[in-house]
Amino acid sequence: MDDHAEENTVEIHGDEEIIEVIDLNDTEPEPEDLADDLDNVDFEEAELEDDEGWETEDEMEAEAEQDDSELTFSKHTGSVFCVSLDPVTNSLAVTGGEDDKAYVWRVSDGEVLLECSGHKDSVTCAMFSHDSSLVASGDMSGLIKVWRVETKEEVWSFEVGDLEWLDWHPAAPVLMAGTNDGSVWMWKVPAGDCKTFQSPACQATCGRILPDGKRAAVGYEDGTVRVWDLKHGNAIHVVKGQDGHQGALTCLACNKDGSLLLTGSVDGSAKLISSSTGKVVGTFSVEGGKATGSRDEEESNSVEAVGFCSILPLIAVAFLDGTLAIFDLSTHVLRHKCLHQAGIVHLQWEESSSVVSTCSLDGALRLWDARSGGLLSEYRGHGAEILDFTVNREASLAVTASGDNRAKVFCLQRPDR
Repeated sequence: MDDHAEENTVEIHGDEEIIEVIDLNDTEPEPEDLADDLDNVDFEEAELEDDEGWETEDEMEAEAEQDDSELTFSKHTGSVFCVSLDPVTNSLAVTGGEDDKAYVWRVSDGEVLLECSGHKDSVTCAMFSHDSSLVASGDMSGLIKVWRVETKEEVWSFEVGDLEWLDWHPAAPVLMAGTNDGSVWMWKVPAGDCKTFQSPACQATCGRILPDGKRAAVGYEDGTVRVWDLKHGNAIHVVKGQDGHQGALTCLACNKDGSLLLTGSVDGSAKLISSSTGKVVGTFSVEGGKATGSRDEEESNSVEAVGFCSILPLIAVAFLDGTLAIFDLSTHVLRHKCLHQAGIVHLQWEESSSVVSTCSLDGALRLWDARSGGLLSEYRGHGAEILDFTVNREASLAVTASGDNRAKVFCLQRPDR
């Protein structure tokens, strides 16, 4: 709630706001009595007081029904957990949901081009290959399927342990996955050639193939970060101990050339790691350290999302308490704290600007100017939390996935565009 709203809210403490006490007689008042009472009321003053801090029922309904989206995709019959755009044209989206399905659909009109069925559990991972020709969908049970978009046929499938994440190679039809038992898998698709990376028996919570296509960074439940050589299958670097994270990894990002990694953890910190040396070169956190509404007093303010700005030396770190922190990458100084009303789920920097977008548990998508720390715009329309979102290359639209069983397309309009 902003400062103006707080100033306008009427609070009643004891008898302080009571203007007049009227004794009620046992008999019903006559119309003439009511008229006499009304003569003593200053209507102009009463209307002014009523308008301050109060919304009419119609206004409240209008706010609840606010929908800034251009299109709503409503084929899913359960929560929508993930969404991504095809990298070549940005015209197709794939969403995965609690209904054990993924859909490939056209962003312009919502038409379904492919229904990815046959899953045995909630589809929590869904994404296109680098050339947009293939789409992979993975469910919580570990069943992964790959579909050819043009022919709408399933071309490959594989079953692993409980799935945590999927990632496509940036330049080849190679798919990587991490599982709950710590296994990291890599396949050539659709040939099926397989390679596994020997990991400790703890959950591989997040990971991605680096831009050079030769290495992958993987974060684990014990706080360890490993940089893997994809060709030889060995860990080049293992980041752990006092300099590393002291809790499970939640998120991982890399800069444009893959020279730097940014990791987030339930320990309430983000770590900047050199992928070439494996050294931790920076640690980022914010004051507070407790998650808002946390039942466990010892629960830290978990980092939920991280990312690098492409055009300025800035990074963004999003926390469970609703704080988006913008840090200067060269000095490690905190530049701005952008506060949300609820925990942040995901963030994404625009490709060619200093604007970072966030989605949160209050169901809103927000755009922030990282230079000033100011809120540029806010988009609403979901009836539940936003669980994932993605922004296209031109930063002209965003596609969101929500717990209200819907995905939405928002047109991102700003005065400077």
